[in-house]
Amino acid sequence: MAIARKPGPLTTSLATAEGNYRWQELALVALPLLVFLFSFPLGRYPIAPGQLLTILAAKVFPIAPTWPATLETVVFQVRLPRMLAAMLVGAAMATAGAAYQGMFKNPLVSPDILGASAGAGFGAALAIYFSLGVVGIQVSSFLFGLLAVGLTWALSSRIHHDPVLILVLAGILMGTLFSSGTSLIKYVADPYDKLPAITFWLMGSLAAITPRDVWTALVPILIGTLPLYLLRWRLNVLSLGEEEARSLGLDTGRLRLIVILCSTLITAASVAISGMIGWVGLIIPHLARMLVGPNYRELLPAAVLIGSAYLLLVDDLARVLTSVEIPLGILTSIIGAPFFLYLLLNPRRGWV
Repeated sequence: MAIARKPGPLTTSLATAEGNYRWQELALVALPLLVFLFSFPLGRYPIAPGQLLTILAAKVFPIAPTWPATLETVVFQVRLPRMLAAMLVGAAMATAGAAYQGMFKNPLVSPDILGASAGAGFGAALAIYFSLGVVGIQVSSFLFGLLAVGLTWALSSRIHHDPVLILVLAGILMGTLFSSGTSLIKYVADPYDKLPAITFWLMGSLAAITPRDVWTALVPILIGTLPLYLLRWRLNVLSLGEEEARSLGLDTGRLRLIVILCSTLITAASVAISGMIGWVGLIIPHLARMLVGPNYRELLPAAVLIGSAYLLLVDDLARVLTSVEIPLGILTSIIGAPFFLYLLLNPRRGWV
């Protein structure tokens, strides 16, 4: 006769932990969806939730339109692309930030550490100065972002001493050079035409996003994100340190190159459509790490979900706080600076 055994305390605690983890996963997945539904009716042109659902359903079901054509234009040509771009850029910057932090083993590293953002900003300022148009701005910022990281990598590879430190110092050097170039362009630009456009773009904004911009950024962001997602378990090993990773059989040089290229591609593609939006790649990986821990198997997906919801909420604030739209870069700096101070006071909290 079999004797029924009561579950022990260890079994009960494991089951409770697994249940909590599943609820946490569901909450993270639901977060961007809820923020998306909350954000859609907001804006200078308010849309009632019922009317919004009807307009969206009309694209799938045969519903006769009872609303003005202007309203449909606002939904599909203005608001939807902008919201998708905010979620895409937020997820991309958070992914790049998490990858950089793991690679450098430094919780205070952000995606622009290798000069990608400064290079992309210089490229955009140059394109605006020569009146190249929207497509020219995107292509120029993207190419110069990649150029900045390429120069950083080439410079660091010629100095064989503490490769991680040299790489960071080379990135700071390139960032300074490209930032100086941007300042020079602003100095010689027409103060009544080009200078305001360059200054506003560098502040970061999604006000002029079009559906084409979303598709333009989506392809390189996906190309850069997929390898990082597939190699996320190797990032766990890389974050242990150079010697530990090599002892476990990892080619740290090749892995570091892949991470840098993918993260730079993501950063440059994001900056190309949104301008300079800082702090997202710094604070979101930490929020994700505090929720799910340092394991990159869970950390990268969590960073994607939280980053997309975060930047969409910040964009909502930019649209509704004042009568004039506030640049996103200003709001993310206001939010990010206190969090950076918190990290300085608690440098390892949530890191291991």
